[in-house]
Amino acid sequence: MKTACIQMNMALGNTAANFERAKELIRLAAKDRPDVILLPETWNTGFFPESGLREMSAGASERVKAELGGLAREYSVNIIAGSVSNLRDGKVYNTALILDRAGRCIASYDKTHLFSPMKEDKHYAPGQELCAFSLDGIPCGIIICYDIRFPELARSLALRGMDVLFVVSQWPNKRIHHLHALTAARAIENQAYVVCCNSTGRTKDIQYAGCSPVISPLGNTVAIGDGFESILTAELDLSILSEIRSSIPVMNDRRPDLYKL
Repeated sequence: MKTACIQMNMALGNTAANFERAKELIRLAAKDRPDVILLPETWNTGFFPESGLREMSAGASERVKAELGGLAREYSVNIIAGSVSNLRDGKVYNTALILDRAGRCIASYDKTHLFSPMKEDKHYAPGQELCAFSLDGIPCGIIICYDIRFPELARSLALRGMDVLFVVSQWPNKRIHHLHALTAARAIENQAYVVCCNSTGRTKDIQYAGCSPVISPLGNTVAIGDGFESILTAELDLSILSEIRSSIPVMNDRRPDLYKL
């Protein structure tokens, strides 16, 4: 599986400009013929404009399905459309949408752990379900930014057979070492690839780091981005998974009698 992470620098609150920039970068990434293209967290609005958020979020998922779904179909590429601020049933969710090569939305995920230090929980509603899906027959899962601090979530996806965990984020520069440590931990403990797409740029006096990590099931760095808007490509060798899992049978040696997961 070849992945392309778009480290997008979005404009806070400018959904029109952000959609156009996202489509431009997807077209650029598609030239390298990846299997999967990823965008970062809340790329349609940035993270996040408190004033007018509901209005900016209206119709977001429908627009992603129509416009990015068209690009997925045009280039025959799977697109993990990052996440968008998304108004649904009167509430704003931080929603990830997964589009297959035919442009169909095959899965969606609402961020379950909301970042209370920045009052995300005051402006967004939390999701209530995990998200496991397949791309080209490969079992995958997705989480969003702060979710990665909760190992139960990734382990629950691993217990469903996940081979690749996708992470979309807007992670700040001052804590980028946390993101790198956490992505490595989630990869090692779940014996799965972790592909993280992080944003760049500056909003609300916060500098976002880029530096997107792609981590192997052994915790090795397959690829890592720089600190600027760019496209990071990486090849995932899924053939190594069976040997890693048989040599250290973590899942078989679990003690679920002592804990619920």
